[in-house]
Amino acid sequence: MLNRIDLRGRVPSPAELRAALPRAEVDVDAVLHHVRPLVDDVRERGVEAVLEHGEKFDKVRPASIRVPAAELERALSELDPAVRAALEESIARAREVHADQRRVDTTTQVVPGGTVTERWVPVSRVGLYAPGGLAVYPSTVVMNVVPAQIAGVESLVVCSPPQAEFGGLPHPTIMAAAALLGVTEVWAVGGALAVALLAYGGTDTDGRLLEPADLVTGPGNIYLTAAKRLLRGLIGIDAEAGPTEILILADDTADPVHVAADLISQAEHDTLAASVLVTTSTELADAVDAELARQVDATKHRERVRTALAGRQSGTVLVSSLDEGLRVADTYAAEHLEVQTADAREVAARVRAAGAIFVGAHSPVSLGDYCAGSNHVLPTAGCARHSSGLSVQTFLRGIHVVDYSADALREVSPHVVALANAEDLPAHGQAVTARFRA
Repeated sequence: MLNRIDLRGRVPSPAELRAALPRAEVDVDAVLHHVRPLVDDVRERGVEAVLEHGEKFDKVRPASIRVPAAELERALSELDPAVRAALEESIARAREVHADQRRVDTTTQVVPGGTVTERWVPVSRVGLYAPGGLAVYPSTVVMNVVPAQIAGVESLVVCSPPQAEFGGLPHPTIMAAAALLGVTEVWAVGGALAVALLAYGGTDTDGRLLEPADLVTGPGNIYLTAAKRLLRGLIGIDAEAGPTEILILADDTADPVHVAADLISQAEHDTLAASVLVTTSTELADAVDAELARQVDATKHRERVRTALAGRQSGTVLVSSLDEGLRVADTYAAEHLEVQTADAREVAARVRAAGAIFVGAHSPVSLGDYCAGSNHVLPTAGCARHSSGLSVQTFLRGIHVVDYSADALREVSPHVVALANAEDLPAHGQAVTARFRA
């Protein structure tokens, strides 16, 4: 079922290795010409443009963009008790982990009378996106909202597409999750239109202002990603998220039942989802193929899963050693990396590029999706080589505060003047010396 790439006995260069590895091909630039007119129209006509275009995409026109508070309360009151208990546990664990991420201000005394303080200040207003296409993700509401709240963001809005099945409101589970977290502002708007409205703001059908956001976070489809690309700068963004991906680094100690189940769990998201096995064991690869054949037939979204597993973005990579496997894993830089090997903790400690690492047989990606306490909004498409997943830091800005006395400035002024003259910017130096003229 999985395509195979045999790297045993080969030492490809980094560029050759990147080219050889399976990866979903998503061309955001190819849809920019579709998204730009939507963004421009929202800038010009605001909510009316959102409702007009949204009705074509979502097959429903909500009465207003902002969801009434009574609907949030009703969704929470009608939430399945088992789902509510699970969300409460997910929230509690996420809060515990993210609370330890909050940075504190630090002050450095450079010289007597001269200090530099780094203050960590939360973004004022953020827009948090929860998809509502092939699946509904209340867990993504948790993963976006919790770090923003812990960072101290004062104003936040959750956006999710209106659903025709629910009268133009977002999915009830999305609304219930927001209410459970204490979020009072939810907008029924999806995709690129949501990003555009968060960037420009507008006036709702009832006359209430929809204030623009400073930062937009959360995953979505390629059209949402294109809107993020177009509006980056006017708004901050967390990342340009691509299709989800899992890479499992395994040796002959791994259980093929577990490996197959975990590959399927990611393929369930989308036909473009990437499921990659990197292993030193041909026997394991064969056993995983057999397990995939058995388990895929029994899973609910079997056609979606089968398409994803058979796609060029998925496959098995055979390597000669775990060292080579680690090289492959770091080059691929997976959104989700599972290490199912002997001495899994030691192997995992050597990984240098991954969105999140799941160690051993009992730490599957699905645990991280919901209840590990970690964040599941993670870099995709190899961006884990240079970027991190969503965290409290996403919602904080570091500001340097410089506080020098007259004596401290006078002592360093010759160096400032020398560097200013070296850069042919003499007025920079004069701005210092002007303070000490008799």
